[in-house]
Amino acid sequence: MAVVLVTGMSGVGKSTVLGELARRGHAVVDTDGGGWIELVPEPLWREDRVTALLDGHTAGHLFLAGTVANQGRLYPRFDAVVLLSAPVEVLLERVAARTTNDFGKAADERRRIVADTEQVEPLLRARATVEVDTRRPLADVVDVVLRAATDPR
Repeated sequence: MAVVLVTGMSGVGKSTVLGELARRGHAVVDTDGGGWIELVPEPLWREDRVTALLDGHTAGHLFLAGTVANQGRLYPRFDAVVLLSAPVEVLLERVAARTTNDFGKAADERRRIVADTEQVEPLLRARATVEVDTRRPLADVVDVVLRAATDPR
């Protein structure tokens, strides 16, 4: 039983990876929706809700996805932190093409993705237990994420 955070920049494939993990029968939570985040003024996890979720997890692996400013406060609660990564050009192509999320369509949001990739991704990389390039086939990426759950840290 492991709790794994899947993190990374917008467009890297967090939701896609969670979808495949769910298809394979694993418990997943995408914290981008469902009231897990509050905007004050930047996106932050509602730590009370995330903590309650983690406290209530009792069986199987649980995979959470998200990237918020306060996620590091909960790192001690995760068995592994998986950073999904891809070059910024790939991220921008993906957000331009996706239909499930409008973030990244506007010019100012695209500039933010570039800035976050330069400034935030290195911070995530420094604390991640595993990094996987999402230009690989989805099945390979998910296999790496699953290995992180079965062999954390």
